[in-house]
Amino acid sequence: MTTTPSLSRTDWTLILSLALLTFVLGTSEFVIVGILPDIADGLSISIATAGTLVSAFAITFAIGTPLTMSFTSHLPKRKLMLTLTAAFIVFNLFSSLAPTYGILLVLRMMTAVVTGVLISLAMLVASESVPTGKRGIAVSFIFGGFTMANVFGVPLGTFIGQRTGWETTFLLTTTLGVIAFFAVYRVVPSQLTSVKTSIADQLRLLTNPRILIAFFIPAFGFGATYVVYTYLVPILKGVLGVPVAWISPILFAYGFISIFSNMAAGKIASHNPIGRLRFVFLIQALVLAALYVTTSNVTLGLINIALMSFMAILLTTSTQIYLIDLAEKFNPDAKGLASSLMPVASNVGIGMGSALGGLVYANAPVMTLALVAGAVALVTALLTAVSHQLDQR
Repeated sequence: MTTTPSLSRTDWTLILSLALLTFVLGTSEFVIVGILPDIADGLSISIATAGTLVSAFAITFAIGTPLTMSFTSHLPKRKLMLTLTAAFIVFNLFSSLAPTYGILLVLRMMTAVVTGVLISLAMLVASESVPTGKRGIAVSFIFGGFTMANVFGVPLGTFIGQRTGWETTFLLTTTLGVIAFFAVYRVVPSQLTSVKTSIADQLRLLTNPRILIAFFIPAFGFGATYVVYTYLVPILKGVLGVPVAWISPILFAYGFISIFSNMAAGKIASHNPIGRLRFVFLIQALVLAALYVTTSNVTLGLINIALMSFMAILLTTSTQIYLIDLAEKFNPDAKGLASSLMPVASNVGIGMGSALGGLVYANAPVMTLALVAGAVALVTALLTAVSHQLDQR
């Protein structure tokens, strides 16, 4: 019986440095929501117009990341990561100086592409550098950087922006970017694989039915959560009757719980991840649908929301590794592109779930959101079951 080698000190240094990088990237991506009113006031635009900075980032991330990964697959990963981290620093610095909405919009779109590619490279570097049996732990820690960004980075950036101006928030992310640059410089090895192949060969991966099914697993998984999460504050206020003063602590608790979800995600990915995810999504469907009933009581509703947070990101690590493994099997030259698909799928799912939730919120009783979210999770469970069955064959 063979045992999986344990993670060495060098492995942990690499993992934690990449987690720091994703913390910085996540803070830059998500903090914009907290300072939208300040940007609107500062640039003399409406909040609705400022909101396009969020949607433009997500759209550019989804389209630009896989294309850029395809174009840069032949480049040495270490040099590419350092170059893109430097670009991230410059874009955030220029964002702090942006005199108009148009310039800030372009800078955010450029930052989106850099962010997407850096996330993908971090996942790929981790999966190549640590023992195979420990990839789940490594990738879950790197995803943990996003969790920490939501729990600590975003509140800090919002606090600073509201008191000293939105420009200072971008100076914060610029400074964090410099720290991340030196972390990447020190720990990312230079002897990583690079692939010389055509763009057409890379993009052919996206025509593979197995890859498409695997892509829509995290897309629908995130979508299920965001059908409800997008309207969580109205649910807390209007349905549960939670006092306004409680909203921020509840949202903080929601983010804090996701830390434990991220840890569990690494455990799920350690063995038969897709097989396990079939049941994870069934439980998620039950948890989301149960909100239809439990929100009639404040205590039960808050417990149910806590469970929703725990279930929300259990899929991340498993689907990230699964997409890379499928690429290794069907198109090894496109592993870089495959590593970008989970982050892209999450953004697609967030947009899809938010839009679906908006339709339901505008046309049906509020808690119909719970039933629709549960149905989306069931679709995800079905896709996972199909993918698992194909694996068995």
